[in-house]
Amino acid sequence: MSSPWLRMLLAPAASLALLGPSATATAAPDGSDVAASVHTAGRVQDSGDVLRYSWPGVYFEGRVRGTAVGVVLDDPAADHDVQVDGATVATLVAPGSTTHWVRGLRDGVHTVRLVKRNDTPWSTSAFGGFVAAPGGAVLAPPAARSRQIEFIGDSLTAGYGNLSTSRDCTGEQVARTTNADAGYGALTARRLRADYQLNAYSGLGMVRNYNGGSPEVTYRSFYDRALLNVPGDVWHAPGTWRPGLVVVHLGTNDFSTPLNPGEPWTDDTLAAAYRAAYTGFLEKLRTRHGPGTTLLAVGAGPFAAHVEQVVEERAAAGDRRVRFWRLDDTGLDHGGCHWHYSARDHRLLADRLTSHLAGLPIRW
Repeated sequence: MSSPWLRMLLAPAASLALLGPSATATAAPDGSDVAASVHTAGRVQDSGDVLRYSWPGVYFEGRVRGTAVGVVLDDPAADHDVQVDGATVATLVAPGSTTHWVRGLRDGVHTVRLVKRNDTPWSTSAFGGFVAAPGGAVLAPPAARSRQIEFIGDSLTAGYGNLSTSRDCTGEQVARTTNADAGYGALTARRLRADYQLNAYSGLGMVRNYNGGSPEVTYRSFYDRALLNVPGDVWHAPGTWRPGLVVVHLGTNDFSTPLNPGEPWTDDTLAAAYRAAYTGFLEKLRTRHGPGTTLLAVGAGPFAAHVEQVVEERAAAGDRRVRFWRLDDTGLDHGGCHWHYSARDHRLLADRLTSHLAGLPIRW
Protein backbone atom coordinates (compact mmCIF):
# COMPACT_ATOMS: atom_id res chain seq x y z
CA MET A 1 0.00 0.00 0.00
CA SER A 2 1.29 3.40 -0.91
CA SER A 3 0.20 5.79 1.83
CA PRO A 4 -0.15 5.95 5.62
CA TRP A 5 -3.90 6.56 5.24
CA LEU A 6 -4.34 3.23 3.48
CA ARG A 7 -2.21 1.39 6.07
CA MET A 8 -3.58 2.90 9.24
CA LEU A 9 -6.25 0.28 9.89
CA LEU A 10 -4.26 -2.85 9.20
CA ALA A 11 -5.05 -4.14 12.67
CA PRO A 12 -5.36 -7.76 13.82
CA ALA A 13 -8.86 -9.16 13.70
CA ALA A 14 -9.04 -9.15 17.49
CA SER A 15 -8.94 -5.38 17.53
CA LEU A 16 -12.23 -5.21 15.62
CA ALA A 17 -14.26 -5.85 18.73
CA LEU A 18 -17.66 -5.56 17.14
CA LEU A 19 -19.47 -8.26 19.03
CA GLY A 20 -17.65 -9.82 21.97
CA PRO A 21 -18.74 -11.66 25.11
CA SER A 22 -21.00 -9.70 27.40
CA ALA A 23 -19.67 -8.64 30.79
CA THR A 24 -21.85 -7.14 33.49
CA ALA A 25 -20.17 -4.90 36.02
CA THR A 26 -21.66 -4.09 39.40
CA ALA A 27 -19.91 -1.47 41.49
CA ALA A 28 -20.03 -1.61 45.26
CA PRO A 29 -23.11 0.42 46.26
CA ASP A 30 -23.01 2.75 49.25
CA GLY A 31 -26.66 3.75 49.21
CA SER A 32 -26.05 7.23 47.87
CA ASP A 33 -27.20 9.00 44.73
CA VAL A 34 -23.96 8.94 42.77
CA ALA A 35 -25.23 11.16 39.97
CA ALA A 36 -25.92 14.00 42.39
CA SER A 37 -22.38 13.89 43.74
CA VAL A 38 -20.49 14.14 40.43
CA HIS A 39 -20.53 16.04 37.18
CA THR A 40 -20.54 14.08 33.92
CA ALA A 41 -21.55 14.80 30.36
CA GLY A 42 -21.15 11.23 29.16
CA ARG A 43 -23.79 8.72 28.21
CA VAL A 44 -24.49 7.00 31.50
CA GLN A 45 -27.25 4.80 32.83
CA ASP A 46 -28.19 5.99 36.30
CA SER A 47 -29.04 3.23 38.77
CA GLY A 48 -28.91 5.49 41.82
CA ASP A 49 -26.00 3.85 43.62
CA VAL A 50 -24.00 3.29 40.44
CA LEU A 51 -23.55 4.86 37.01
CA ARG A 52 -23.03 2.46 34.10
CA TYR A 53 -21.40 3.38 30.82
CA SER A 54 -19.66 1.96 27.73
CA TRP A 55 -18.34 4.68 25.44
CA PRO A 56 -14.68 5.72 25.64
CA GLY A 57 -13.70 8.98 27.27
CA VAL A 58 -16.62 9.10 29.73
CA TYR A 59 -15.51 11.17 32.72
CA PHE A 60 -16.74 11.98 36.21
CA GLU A 61 -15.70 15.06 38.17
CA GLY A 62 -16.14 15.67 41.88
CA ARG A 63 -14.89 17.63 44.87
CA VAL A 64 -13.70 16.12 48.15
CA ARG A 65 -12.42 17.67 51.38
CA GLY A 66 -9.75 15.81 53.32
CA THR A 67 -6.43 14.04 52.98
CA ALA A 68 -7.62 11.11 50.86
CA VAL A 69 -10.20 10.22 48.22
CA GLY A 70 -11.53 6.82 47.21
CA VAL A 71 -12.76 5.88 43.74
CA VAL A 72 -15.44 3.16 43.70
CA LEU A 73 -15.23 1.30 40.41
CA ASP A 74 -16.13 -2.02 38.86
CA ASP A 75 -14.67 -2.65 35.44
CA PRO A 76 -13.46 -6.01 34.13
CA ALA A 77 -12.07 -4.68 30.85
CA ALA A 78 -11.40 -0.95 30.54
CA ASP A 79 -8.60 1.25 31.89
CA HIS A 80 -9.23 4.48 33.78
CA ASP A 81 -7.11 7.43 34.83
CA VAL A 82 -7.58 9.03 38.23
CA GLN A 83 -6.72 12.73 38.32
CA VAL A 84 -6.51 14.91 41.42
CA ASP A 85 -6.20 18.69 41.14
CA GLY A 86 -5.44 18.36 37.42
CA ALA A 87 -2.66 15.75 37.67
CA THR A 88 -2.95 12.05 36.85
CA VAL A 89 -2.11 10.13 40.00
CA ALA A 90 -3.05 6.58 38.93
CA THR A 91 -3.98 4.45 35.95
CA LEU A 92 -6.32 1.60 36.86
CA VAL A 93 -5.85 -1.29 34.41
CA ALA A 94 -9.00 -3.43 34.07
CA PRO A 95 -9.37 -3.07 37.84
CA GLY A 96 -12.45 -5.19 38.46
CA SER A 97 -14.38 -4.37 41.63
CA THR A 98 -12.34 -2.00 43.78
CA THR A 99 -12.18 1.17 45.81
CA HIS A 100 -8.93 2.79 44.81
CA TRP A 101 -7.57 5.22 47.40
CA VAL A 102 -5.42 8.25 46.75
CA ARG A 103 -3.83 9.15 50.08
CA GLY A 104 -1.40 11.71 51.40
CA LEU A 105 -3.19 14.76 50.05
CA ARG A 106 -2.87 18.09 51.81
CA ASP A 107 -5.79 18.67 54.14
CA GLY A 108 -8.21 20.77 52.11
CA VAL A 109 -10.56 20.74 49.13
CA HIS A 110 -9.54 18.75 46.05
CA THR A 111 -11.00 18.23 42.62
CA VAL A 112 -10.99 14.63 41.43
CA ARG A 113 -11.66 13.25 37.97
CA LEU A 114 -12.09 9.69 36.72
CA VAL A 115 -11.90 9.10 32.96
CA LYS A 116 -12.30 5.95 30.87
CA ARG A 117 -9.28 5.63 28.58
CA ASN A 118 -10.17 2.98 26.02
CA ASP A 119 -13.05 1.52 24.03
CA THR A 120 -14.47 -1.76 25.36
CA PRO A 121 -17.85 -2.07 23.64
CA TRP A 122 -18.32 -5.70 24.64
CA SER A 123 -18.34 -4.75 28.34
CA THR A 124 -20.00 -2.38 30.79
CA SER A 125 -18.18 -0.10 33.22
CA ALA A 126 -19.70 0.86 36.56
CA PHE A 127 -18.79 3.83 38.76
CA GLY A 128 -19.92 3.97 42.37
CA GLY A 129 -18.79 7.50 43.18
CA PHE A 130 -16.01 9.23 45.04
CA VAL A 131 -15.71 8.70 48.80
CA ALA A 132 -13.87 10.65 51.47
CA ALA A 133 -11.66 9.33 54.25
CA PRO A 134 -12.85 9.58 57.87
CA GLY A 135 -12.98 13.22 58.86
CA GLY A 136 -13.41 14.36 55.26
CA ALA A 137 -16.47 14.92 53.09
CA VAL A 138 -17.73 14.65 49.53
CA LEU A 139 -18.73 18.15 48.45
CA ALA A 140 -21.03 19.49 45.75
CA PRO A 141 -19.63 18.66 42.30
CA PRO A 142 -18.07 21.19 39.93
CA ALA A 143 -20.48 23.15 37.78
CA ALA A 144 -21.22 22.03 34.24
CA ARG A 145 -19.46 23.95 31.49
CA SER A 146 -21.53 26.22 29.31
CA ARG A 147 -20.18 24.74 26.07
CA GLN A 148 -20.90 21.17 24.93
CA ILE A 149 -19.48 19.13 22.04
CA GLU A 150 -20.28 15.65 20.79
CA PHE A 151 -17.65 13.75 18.82
CA ILE A 152 -18.83 10.83 16.67
CA GLY A 153 -16.27 8.50 15.14
CA ASP A 154 -14.29 5.29 15.04
CA SER A 155 -10.87 4.22 16.35
CA LEU A 156 -9.27 7.46 15.21
CA THR A 157 -11.61 9.38 17.50
CA ALA A 158 -11.24 6.81 20.31
CA GLY A 159 -7.48 7.38 20.44
CA TYR A 160 -6.65 3.83 19.37
CA GLY A 161 -3.06 3.01 20.32
CA ASN A 162 -2.11 6.68 20.45
CA LEU A 163 0.41 6.25 23.27
CA SER A 164 2.24 3.38 21.58
CA THR A 165 5.88 3.77 20.62
CA SER A 166 5.47 1.20 17.84
CA ARG A 167 3.04 0.65 15.01
CA ASP A 168 3.19 -3.12 15.62
CA CYS A 169 0.91 -3.94 18.54
CA THR A 170 -0.78 -6.95 20.07
CA GLY A 171 -4.37 -6.65 21.23
CA GLU A 172 -3.09 -6.23 24.79
CA GLN A 173 -0.76 -3.44 23.72
CA VAL A 174 -3.60 -1.68 21.90
CA ALA A 175 -5.72 -1.77 25.06
CA ARG A 176 -2.98 -0.42 27.28
CA THR A 177 -1.81 2.32 24.90
CA THR A 178 -5.23 3.67 23.92
CA ASN A 179 -6.12 6.88 25.72
CA ALA A 180 -9.20 8.75 24.54
CA ASP A 181 -8.41 11.51 27.02
CA ALA A 182 -5.29 12.27 24.95
CA GLY A 183 -7.24 12.21 21.67
CA TYR A 184 -8.04 15.16 19.46
CA GLY A 185 -11.65 15.34 20.68
CA ALA A 186 -10.86 15.63 24.38
CA LEU A 187 -7.97 18.01 23.67
CA THR A 188 -10.14 20.26 21.50
CA ALA A 189 -12.93 20.32 24.07
CA ARG A 190 -10.57 21.25 26.89
CA ARG A 191 -9.07 24.07 24.83
CA LEU A 192 -12.58 25.40 24.26
CA ARG A 193 -13.56 24.83 27.91
CA ALA A 194 -16.37 22.56 26.83
CA ASP A 195 -18.01 19.45 28.22
CA TYR A 196 -18.00 16.63 25.69
CA GLN A 197 -18.90 13.12 24.65
CA LEU A 198 -16.62 10.81 22.64
CA ASN A 199 -19.08 8.43 21.01
CA ALA A 200 -16.47 6.43 19.13
CA TYR A 201 -16.48 2.73 18.19
CA SER A 202 -13.36 1.15 16.69
CA GLY A 203 -13.69 -0.74 13.43
CA LEU A 204 -17.16 0.48 12.47
CA GLY A 205 -18.19 2.56 9.49
CA MET A 206 -21.24 4.35 8.20
CA VAL A 207 -22.30 1.41 6.00
CA ARG A 208 -19.23 -0.87 5.88
CA ASN A 209 -16.92 -1.94 8.67
CA TYR A 210 -13.19 -2.53 8.58
CA ASN A 211 -12.37 -5.10 5.87
CA GLY A 212 -16.07 -5.88 5.49
CA GLY A 213 -16.34 -7.42 8.97
CA SER A 214 -19.61 -8.02 10.85
CA PRO A 215 -21.81 -6.84 7.96
CA GLU A 216 -24.96 -7.21 10.06
CA VAL A 217 -24.09 -4.05 12.02
CA THR A 218 -22.58 -0.61 11.43
CA TYR A 219 -21.80 2.36 13.64
CA ARG A 220 -25.40 3.46 13.23
CA SER A 221 -26.55 0.21 14.89
CA PHE A 222 -25.04 1.35 18.17
CA TYR A 223 -25.28 5.12 18.09
CA ASP A 224 -28.47 5.42 20.17
CA ARG A 225 -27.17 3.28 23.02
CA ALA A 226 -25.64 4.13 26.37
CA LEU A 227 -24.60 0.51 27.02
CA LEU A 228 -23.10 -0.84 23.84
CA ASN A 229 -23.32 -4.53 24.77
CA VAL A 230 -27.02 -4.37 25.67
CA PRO A 231 -29.19 -4.96 22.57
CA GLY A 232 -32.02 -2.49 22.33
CA ASP A 233 -30.56 -0.15 24.93
CA VAL A 234 -31.42 3.52 24.32
CA TRP A 235 -29.75 6.50 25.95
CA HIS A 236 -32.27 9.07 27.08
CA ALA A 237 -30.45 12.38 26.91
CA PRO A 238 -31.08 14.63 29.92
CA GLY A 239 -32.40 18.10 29.27
CA THR A 240 -29.02 19.46 30.26
CA TRP A 241 -27.35 17.89 27.20
CA ARG A 242 -27.67 20.44 24.38
CA PRO A 243 -24.44 20.42 22.34
CA GLY A 244 -23.73 23.50 20.31
CA LEU A 245 -21.42 21.43 18.09
CA VAL A 246 -21.48 17.84 16.82
CA VAL A 247 -18.38 16.58 14.97
CA VAL A 248 -18.84 13.51 12.73
CA HIS A 249 -15.70 11.66 11.61
CA LEU A 250 -16.87 8.42 9.98
CA GLY A 251 -15.72 6.89 6.70
CA THR A 252 -12.23 5.52 7.25
CA ASN A 253 -13.49 1.98 7.85
CA ASP A 254 -15.90 2.17 4.91
CA PHE A 255 -13.13 2.88 2.40
CA SER A 256 -9.70 2.01 3.85
CA THR A 257 -9.69 -1.63 2.68
CA PRO A 258 -10.48 -3.05 -0.76
CA LEU A 259 -13.75 -4.85 -1.25
CA ASN A 260 -13.64 -8.59 -0.66
CA PRO A 261 -15.27 -11.26 -2.83
CA GLY A 262 -18.83 -11.76 -1.65
CA GLU A 263 -19.40 -8.27 -0.34
CA PRO A 264 -22.58 -6.73 -1.77
CA TRP A 265 -20.85 -3.67 -3.21
CA THR A 266 -19.05 -2.26 -6.13
CA ASP A 267 -16.93 0.85 -5.58
CA ASP A 268 -19.75 2.97 -7.02
CA THR A 269 -22.60 1.39 -5.04
CA LEU A 270 -20.58 1.57 -1.80
CA ALA A 271 -20.00 5.27 -2.36
CA ALA A 272 -23.68 5.85 -3.12
CA ALA A 273 -24.81 3.90 -0.06
CA TYR A 274 -22.33 5.80 2.10
CA ARG A 275 -23.62 9.16 0.91
CA ALA A 276 -27.25 8.14 1.42
CA ALA A 277 -26.58 6.84 4.93
CA TYR A 278 -24.54 9.92 5.79
CA THR A 279 -27.39 12.15 4.65
CA GLY A 280 -29.84 10.22 6.80
CA PHE A 281 -27.51 10.33 9.79
CA LEU A 282 -27.15 14.11 9.54
CA GLU A 283 -30.93 14.39 9.30
CA LYS A 284 -31.21 12.34 12.48
CA LEU A 285 -28.73 14.59 14.28
CA ARG A 286 -30.55 17.69 13.07
CA THR A 287 -33.88 16.34 14.32
CA ARG A 288 -32.36 15.41 17.66
CA HIS A 289 -30.50 18.65 18.35
CA GLY A 290 -32.56 21.24 16.47
CA PRO A 291 -31.62 23.97 14.03
CA GLY A 292 -29.22 25.82 16.34
CA THR A 293 -26.58 23.07 16.62
CA THR A 294 -23.63 23.19 14.22
CA LEU A 295 -22.96 19.85 12.51
CA LEU A 296 -19.35 19.54 11.36
CA ALA A 297 -18.76 16.68 8.91
CA VAL A 298 -15.11 15.64 8.64
CA GLY A 299 -13.70 14.34 5.38
CA ALA A 300 -10.32 12.68 4.82
CA GLY A 301 -8.66 10.51 2.21
CA PRO A 302 -10.90 8.91 -0.42
CA PHE A 303 -14.15 9.68 1.42
CA ALA A 304 -13.62 13.44 1.72
CA ALA A 305 -15.33 14.20 -1.58
CA HIS A 306 -18.37 12.12 -0.60
CA VAL A 307 -18.74 13.97 2.71
CA GLU A 308 -18.35 17.32 0.98
CA GLN A 309 -21.08 16.40 -1.52
CA VAL A 310 -23.47 15.42 1.28
CA VAL A 311 -22.84 18.71 3.10
CA GLU A 312 -23.30 20.76 -0.06
CA GLU A 313 -26.62 19.06 -0.78
CA ARG A 314 -27.90 19.61 2.77
CA ALA A 315 -26.84 23.24 2.70
CA ALA A 316 -28.58 23.72 -0.64
CA ALA A 317 -31.72 22.20 0.89
CA GLY A 318 -31.70 24.85 3.62
CA ASP A 319 -29.64 23.44 6.49
CA ARG A 320 -27.82 26.60 7.57
CA ARG A 321 -25.65 25.03 10.26
CA VAL A 322 -23.99 22.11 8.53
CA ARG A 323 -20.32 22.48 7.65
CA PHE A 324 -17.60 20.46 5.94
CA TRP A 325 -14.04 20.23 7.28
CA ARG A 326 -11.35 18.59 5.18
CA LEU A 327 -8.95 17.07 7.68
CA ASP A 328 -5.42 18.27 6.99
CA ASP A 329 -3.07 15.33 7.60
CA THR A 330 0.07 17.23 6.65
CA GLY A 331 2.92 16.30 8.96
CA LEU A 332 1.11 13.46 10.75
CA ASP A 333 3.37 10.50 11.53
CA HIS A 334 0.64 7.87 12.06
CA GLY A 335 2.91 6.42 14.73
CA GLY A 336 0.19 4.84 16.85
CA CYS A 337 -0.74 1.17 16.78
CA HIS A 338 -1.44 -0.08 13.25
CA TRP A 339 -0.81 3.31 11.65
CA HIS A 340 -3.33 5.19 13.76
CA TYR A 341 -2.76 8.72 14.98
CA SER A 342 0.03 9.12 17.52
CA ALA A 343 -0.33 11.33 20.58
CA ARG A 344 1.59 13.98 18.63
CA ASP A 345 -0.83 13.63 15.72
CA HIS A 346 -3.79 14.11 18.03
CA ARG A 347 -2.25 17.31 19.38
CA LEU A 348 -1.70 18.62 15.85
CA LEU A 349 -5.27 17.77 14.85
CA ALA A 350 -6.62 19.43 17.99
CA ASP A 351 -4.65 22.56 17.03
CA ARG A 352 -6.11 22.52 13.52
CA LEU A 353 -9.66 21.72 14.59
CA THR A 354 -9.66 24.36 17.32
CA SER A 355 -8.42 26.94 14.82
CA HIS A 356 -11.12 25.93 12.33
CA LEU A 357 -13.87 26.13 14.94
CA ALA A 358 -12.81 29.65 15.85
CA GLY A 359 -14.11 30.78 12.46
CA LEU A 360 -17.53 29.14 12.73
CA PRO A 361 -20.63 30.92 14.07
CA ILE A 362 -21.33 28.28 16.72
CA ARG A 363 -24.17 29.01 19.13
CA TRP A 364 -22.62 28.06 22.42
